[in-house]
Amino acid sequence: ANAVRTATGPLLVVTPDMQTAEQLQEQVAFFAGNEALSVVTFPDWETLPYDSFSPHQDIISGRLATLYRLADLQHGLLIVSVATLLQRLPPADFIYKNSLILNTGERLVLEEIRSRLDSSGYRCVAQVMEHGEFAVRGSLLDLYPMGSELPYRIDLFDEEIETIRTFDPETQRSLEQQDSIRLLPAREFPLDEAGVRHFRRQFRITFEGDPQASSIYRDVSQGIAPPGIEYFLPMFFEQTSTLFDYLPANTCIVELDGVEKACEQFCVQLQERYEARRHDIERPILPPRDLYLDTGDLQHRVAKYARVSISLFKPPAPAEPSIDYAARIPGEVRIRPRLERPAAALQQFLGDFAGRVLISVESTGRRETLLDQLHGLGLHPQVLPDWHAFCDADTTLAITVAPLEQGLLIPRPELAIITETALFGEHARQTRRRKPARDPAGIIRNLTDLELNAPVVHEEHGVGRYLGLEILKVGEYEAEYLALEYAGGDKLYVPVASLALVSRYTGASPENAPLHKLGSEQWARARHKAGKRIRDAAAELLDVYARRAARKGHAFGLSLIHIS
Repeated sequence: ANAVRTATGPLLVVTPDMQTAEQLQEQVAFFAGNEALSVVTFPDWETLPYDSFSPHQDIISGRLATLYRLADLQHGLLIVSVATLLQRLPPADFIYKNSLILNTGERLVLEEIRSRLDSSGYRCVAQVMEHGEFAVRGSLLDLYPMGSELPYRIDLFDEEIETIRTFDPETQRSLEQQDSIRLLPAREFPLDEAGVRHFRRQFRITFEGDPQASSIYRDVSQGIAPPGIEYFLPMFFEQTSTLFDYLPANTCIVELDGVEKACEQFCVQLQERYEARRHDIERPILPPRDLYLDTGDLQHRVAKYARVSISLFKPPAPAEPSIDYAARIPGEVRIRPRLERPAAALQQFLGDFAGRVLISVESTGRRETLLDQLHGLGLHPQVLPDWHAFCDADTTLAITVAPLEQGLLIPRPELAIITETALFGEHARQTRRRKPARDPAGIIRNLTDLELNAPVVHEEHGVGRYLGLEILKVGEYEAEYLALEYAGGDKLYVPVASLALVSRYTGASPENAPLHKLGSEQWARARHKAGKRIRDAAAELLDVYARRAARKGHAFGLSLIHIS
């Protein structure tokens, strides 16, 4: 956070993976406090190389919004994983040439904007719910631009934009009025007539045999973006770019520990997946060098910028072990419930350390639990809301809620941060999720994972059987749907874009899976019953651990349970 404040240009931080990138963004935000620091994470596609399905529209939206902002980025922090940094991207002029700003009072012809949205990759739907969708209803144009937090409702008076309002995609209710909106392309490649023509030409040059034998070629020729088309991105352009081409010349690149190893592992995985898929005649693929930089190219491009490399290492043993606080914070302040004095190490550290100490926990619930435990030991840390409150206070011991996993010790000023992980070990960590938790075994990553007549679970309608894919025409538009059969022969058609709502049935005997009745309360009752059982089990666990905590030597047992 301090480096972002004082740098003369932007900082690009390269992390080993996306999980580290997301954690770093949260941690920098904690130390920045209310200060308006620009901290952006460039999203990963969240697909494996050469996967035959596409990234979610929200991910594409975030990527396009970030690329658009980089042109004017003078200060701030951009965080990216090394695998994403290796990716080849659309040329910068593609983003800007295909962007459009609409202002109230301007002239807007519906047929013209509809044609432009179609050519930019937006989908015409009956009701706008996701990024990259639009709907026309009389003089109203509903539009969910890429990179926007909310969709917009444009009200026309004849051919003039009368009002622009945001609206809630769930309730479809209008919200705040806006003066203008910015439209980004819906994809990272063009699917207009020129883009399709260039793709067809490059496909015939690159791959041998009859191009009509490939479903990818046939779909693109009809203006359809097939799943996994992102791994054919170079075929839409004369020349691709990389993230380096979007960065200002005064960017400073910071490489975190483990980046080099992660880069090598990704390149090995990339080559393995290429070798396993390169012989498919119906779905030929591009070689890795066309889609990603190799390690030599990466080092060559990084060398053009100011660079900082961060490495973790163990310091040598000091002459006086009692002052080795840096080595003691991660391991020797741990609370050990089975000992007669569970917090002896923590108390010794606090007694020896002459500086100020901040304890960080991951939630308010854990903070209250830990406070009860510390009060029982005669320790009374002051509860503070954030990092800046701690800096302004004069208390020697404080506690706050923060997304920190590693401790900190600095000599000037003498200060230490002790994290929940240091106090309780790895089990104290919470897994942060951007989306509701799902059973990893149940998520369908690819339509090919589904077998005909296999039982599946829809989040809202319960257990049904998968009948295959069907192409349905709604109005003037055709789309692919998953056909699911329920009790009584009822059928439910789920758009492929809503595949995340469907998961595998993971019961004991899939062949005997029950079918639920559409429109009945059967599925809702089953979910309610399961939820009640979970709450009963949680209550029993709390009772057991409360009894254990009452025994001598188990004062900290309750801190080991986290029930959400």
